[in-house]
Amino acid sequence: MVFMADITNDIRLAVESGKTALGRRSVTKSIRSNQSKLVVVASINNKENALDIEHIASLANIKVVKFEGNAVELGAVCGKPFSVAFISVIEPGNSKILESVNK
Repeated sequence: MVFMADITNDIRLAVESGKTALGRRSVTKSIRSNQSKLVVVASINNKENALDIEHIASLANIKVVKFEGNAVELGAVCGKPFSVAFISVIEPGNSKILESVNK
């Protein structure tokens, strides 16, 4: 798992201009269907759900990034009025998030 403190702009751009899945069920589905290229997990989260997502992603060789904020903060970064614990980046759009986490 990679810890990234300052990928907020990349996350926002990926949500606005690319294709993403938000939430545990949608993220799990995108991983299992080989659509996901990257998974972002909020740092203060239900440990069981986070471990489950991390395990599924590792089996599919998908990088998991730990967002430094909680789910409410991650939701705000995504421009959503609700908390978001998990994000799957399917298409990054105009974002450079895939390049940022591979540095």
